[in-house]
Amino acid sequence: MIELFRIGFLQITLIDVLDIGIVTILFFALYSVLRDTIAVRILLGFILMLIVSFITQSLNLKALNWILRAIADIWLIAFIILFQPEIRRVLLMITRTKLFRVIVKRNLSQTLDHIVEAVKELSDRHVGALLVFPRSQNIKMTIDTGIPIQALVSSELLLSVFNPKSPLHDGAVIIENDMITAAKCVLPLSTMSRNDLGNLGTRHRAALGLSEQSDAVIVIVSEETGAISLAREGHLTQQIGIKTFPTLLQKYLSSGTIADKE
Repeated sequence: MIELFRIGFLQITLIDVLDIGIVTILFFALYSVLRDTIAVRILLGFILMLIVSFITQSLNLKALNWILRAIADIWLIAFIILFQPEIRRVLLMITRTKLFRVIVKRNLSQTLDHIVEAVKELSDRHVGALLVFPRSQNIKMTIDTGIPIQALVSSELLLSVFNPKSPLHDGAVIIENDMITAAKCVLPLSTMSRNDLGNLGTRHRAALGLSEQSDAVIVIVSEETGAISLAREGHLTQQIGIKTFPTLLQKYLSSGTIADKE
C-alpha cells in the first residue's frame, strides 16, 4: 500500500485515512444523537480509552494494553445494553438517509402492488386501516406519535400490522417511498363542523385532519363496510373500487395540489 505520510514512527496510508474517516462519521452521528444525554459522557470515555489503548499498543506496553482492552470490551457491552433506545435512534437516522434508500430502493410498481394487495385483503375482511403517504411537507410530529418500523413495504407486513389482534393495529401506518416508517401513529382529527363531517367515523375524520394540515395522501379502509377512501388536502374520495384504487393513488401521489388544477 502506498504511504501518504508519516507521523513519527507511524506509517499513514490511503486505507488508514479512509478507515479513520468512516469511524469519525459513525462517532459523529452517534454523538449528535446522544449530545444532550448522560450517554455521551460514557461514549467519550470509551473513545478516550480506545485512544489510550492505541498508544499503549504502539509503545508495546503489553500489560497495560491488555487491561485497557478487557475494560473496553466490557464497557462496549454495557453501553449497548444500557443505551438501546439511543442506538436505535442512530440506526433510524441511517435508514432515513438518501444513500440507504438508494441501496434498498425497489421498483415503485412493486411497492404499489404490495399496497393494493393488502388494501384489497383488508377491504374484503372488513378490517379497518389507515395508510399515510407523506409528500413534500414534513409530518415528523405525526410520525413521532407512533412506533418506528423501518421495514420494506410488503402486503404480509401490512396485514400483520392491521390484524385486530396486533398491538399495532390502532392508528395509522406511515409509508415513505418503499419503506414503512412507523405504525400506530395518532392523526389529528378534522376541524370541520359536525354537519360537514356527517356520519364519518374516527378513521375518516383523522385522515381528513392530517390532510388539512399537510399534503399527505391517506388511504382509509372502513371497518364497518370495507369501503376504500382517499383523503387529500381536506377532500375525501369515498367508495373507491379496487380496480380504480391503484391508478387513483398513483395519480394523487404524483400530481400537484388540487388548487393548482382548479
